[in-house]
Amino acid sequence: MQAHEYLQHDATALAALVRDGDVTPAELVERAIAQIEAHDPRLNAVVRRMFEQARTVAAAALPDGPLRGVPFLLKDLLADHAGVPTTSGSRYFAGDVPQRDSELVRRYKAAGLVVVGKTNTPELGIMGVTEPALHGPTRNPYHAEHTPGGSSGGSAAAVAARLVPAAHAGDGGGSIRIPASSCGLVGLKPTRGRTPVGPDREEKWSGYVCQHAVTRTVRDTALLLDVIAGPELGSPYHAPVPERPFVDEVGRDPGRLRIAFTLDPLLLGSTDPECRTAVERTAEHLARLGHDVEPARPDFDREATADAYLSTVAANVYGDLAHAERTTGRRVRPRDVELATWVLREIGRTLSAGRLMELHNIQGKTRWSVARFFQRYDLLLTSTTAKPPAEIGALMPTPVERVGLEVLRRLPLPMLLRQALVAARRQFAAYPNTQLFNITGQPAISLPVHRTATGLPVGVQLAARFGEEGTLLRVAAQLEAELRWERVQPDWLE
Repeated sequence: MQAHEYLQHDATALAALVRDGDVTPAELVERAIAQIEAHDPRLNAVVRRMFEQARTVAAAALPDGPLRGVPFLLKDLLADHAGVPTTSGSRYFAGDVPQRDSELVRRYKAAGLVVVGKTNTPELGIMGVTEPALHGPTRNPYHAEHTPGGSSGGSAAAVAARLVPAAHAGDGGGSIRIPASSCGLVGLKPTRGRTPVGPDREEKWSGYVCQHAVTRTVRDTALLLDVIAGPELGSPYHAPVPERPFVDEVGRDPGRLRIAFTLDPLLLGSTDPECRTAVERTAEHLARLGHDVEPARPDFDREATADAYLSTVAANVYGDLAHAERTTGRRVRPRDVELATWVLREIGRTLSAGRLMELHNIQGKTRWSVARFFQRYDLLLTSTTAKPPAEIGALMPTPVERVGLEVLRRLPLPMLLRQALVAARRQFAAYPNTQLFNITGQPAISLPVHRTATGLPVGVQLAARFGEEGTLLRVAAQLEAELRWERVQPDWLE
């Protein structure tokens, strides 16, 4: 297979070539390896190469799954591959080598996917950009001075650069959707409980985190969801059983839907004109497709919800690091983790049980308000991000903020929390629309509908009722057929 042929095909098409005998899994693996070696030096997307393992797997008898022989990348977070370190983007975890595959990876392998490496992620998946101290920043394939987003930035950059047709991603506050928007890809956050996070973790971030993938096409998103969806032993959440395979939703008539849209951010900040344009044009497309489209947004306490989200994440960061200390026998010291991670840990450590219950109740009220909104509307359309992809370093703590956090982390919690919120508001201002659906557990998808004048991708987000990924996939396929975003790629690949 020649490079130009490999670039043209999505995962579904490559699997069909393997089934028809037109190409072998070994040939596809060699093409993926060649792409990574040629182009990843400009991106820093693949932080662990698993080339020899991939060659061995591709030469053996692969499972006869629907994606047999297709090269694939795993995000280096919550995707344990036996015998391969899972660093979680952190110095503290850099030497951790799991002894068994996670359930998610087991399902990927059963589908016939061949893992060729692991991708970059910010430490513990906390940031909305991918710039960990351990591995350095990943760069956007459309403009190397800009971020691919996070926390699945390595996976998104790799897929946008056509290193592989699809890659694993995870989402605890937008970490599938943000990089999908930033890199011109399709990124679906499934319904809570739809996909596995175990067996060693029954949930992450109080249920916020879902696992899935970033892809170039809607059909790949649907097929990959089919191969990993389903309950796992001991899971605290179970998503509703779908009516049919998700791949059968692609091309299916969604009927006439009532779709709300808003140009305002769901949480904090304001919306950049480029992102407003993306929403307005998509609303027009949806109206032309026959849907009823009107401006509306859920009503809830935005400030309280944002603070509850951040504090809940902080409590979970503390819990995750405390669990790691117990299981490894190694104390987490300030030099072992990045400053933002340590500050969140300290905030989480000092939160009272009563305060956590108060946060839980705030988010419960938000979920109730959003559920009422979706009794009236089938979908909500927003920009995925409120700003186009930022320059590398622009959303990380500034030197002044770092000094302030170093000082304030020794002071009482209220002062520390206030300073942390100041530092976090830049991230919330850039990414204010995704966290809400991690809180509610609803499915939401980012679609690559727009480019800025300089060629940077900008996506829109569609959210549906709990359990209704099918509705999202049907409408996404409608837009894809009209906009043909799968044809767009970075200029340097042409």
